[in-house]
Amino acid sequence: MEDFTLVIFGITGNLAQVKLIPALYDMTASHLLPEGIQIIGTARSPMEKQQFRDYIAGVLNKENRHHRHPIEKTIASRLISRMHYLNGHLDDPAFYEKLNVQLKKLAGQKQNLIFYLATYPELYEVIFKNIQKSELNTPAKGFTRLMIEKPIGFNRVSSHRLNQLLLKYFSEKQIFRLDHYLGKEAMQNILTFRFGNGVFEPLMHRHFIDNIQVMAAEDFGIGGRGGYYDSMGALRDVGQNHLLQMLALATMDAPAQFTNEAVTHERLKILRSLKPLPGSLVLGQYHGYTQEDKVAPNSETNTFFAFQTEIQTPRYGGVPVYIRGGKMLAQWVTEIAITFKNPSNRLFKHLDCGEEPNVLIYRIQPNEGIVLKILTKMPEHDFKLDVSYMQYCYPQNASAHAYPDPYVRLLYDAIRGDQTFFNDAGEIDAEWKFIDALAKNSPKPVIYQPGSWGPKEAGYTIQKSGRCWQEPSLQFCNF
Repeated sequence: MEDFTLVIFGITGNLAQVKLIPALYDMTASHLLPEGIQIIGTARSPMEKQQFRDYIAGVLNKENRHHRHPIEKTIASRLISRMHYLNGHLDDPAFYEKLNVQLKKLAGQKQNLIFYLATYPELYEVIFKNIQKSELNTPAKGFTRLMIEKPIGFNRVSSHRLNQLLLKYFSEKQIFRLDHYLGKEAMQNILTFRFGNGVFEPLMHRHFIDNIQVMAAEDFGIGGRGGYYDSMGALRDVGQNHLLQMLALATMDAPAQFTNEAVTHERLKILRSLKPLPGSLVLGQYHGYTQEDKVAPNSETNTFFAFQTEIQTPRYGGVPVYIRGGKMLAQWVTEIAITFKNPSNRLFKHLDCGEEPNVLIYRIQPNEGIVLKILTKMPEHDFKLDVSYMQYCYPQNASAHAYPDPYVRLLYDAIRGDQTFFNDAGEIDAEWKFIDALAKNSPKPVIYQPGSWGPKEAGYTIQKSGRCWQEPSLQFCNF
């Protein structure tokens, strides 16, 4: 792996503290970074060298629900020794002159650069202009890559404008649009489960599937993100990206080969085939949301959404897809549940549980695994049925850190130049096209109680078809 310099714009922000700095620690611990790596963190406030080092050490040792394993001093020291700080305002050209000087001091004339924008999108244009003016977007020797977080815009028009801005200063091969769900181990394992085995893929067809449900429920609120969240809402914050990408991975056709182009092509086909059904959209807001910090007292921002869609392809046409997500709900759980049809000649359907359908569940978090809900005979003299689970589960000991954090995986992929699990411009456009059509005449959010599964109105559409929302089970992958 070639040496490179990572420049993080916004090193003191929430994203850097919660995700990036812990991920860099894990990469240091796992020897995933080259020995010659240099990391420059930027922010506005002045900090002396020791102050910055104390800040990084403090971040690593602060309680973090996403990064709960112990911090070893020797590893932290090794990371901190590679980190440098540069303060200044991002709209000041003089700041980029200082940055250029420091980059040459650290790396010389051969510069492999990765810019990570952990800052507000409103600053992108001025950052890009100054990067280009300093000739840092196309160094004479080495590569330059750009990593940016979702959301890419707040609707289709703004996302198109942002992608045009990106391509004005960088080529598509330089741009890594990050949706951290695509870096989750359980998400990536969907492809292996489906296309590395021959058992279930033939059943992924409208002849066998009754319905598909995708859910991302959180049992906590918005935390300290009121300023951002109140401008976006749940549907645009996670419905436009995370949940649609979950659906795409679970239903896409097998790629011709395992390459970025082939995998992205198949994901994109699903995203472009989704049929918006605006009449099915239900929005909600948890009671007490308007009392959160930096939230407008009369806010009508949604913290819950539920809707129905359909994948308009010969393979899935006619199969209803139900999607929901939100905050302050009954349980923290993210999963994809594929319910299969019961054959007309099914034996034992006269017994209790005999009509229970088989369900394939991809549990993304928190108790990650791939599970098949089946019926088995109870070990008794009488013939009785029981609901059981065939399961593949990930280790549940968070302190063991048994599988890669999504930010570790995606940072590592970006270092290698692998864009397979990043979004390209076409995917972003297809997602926003769907969401804009779905939410064109959005209903007013319905107030729901924290600890519930959202407003009761969310069940009306699915109940009309004789179905119901699948309540996530706690009986599997829960050691």
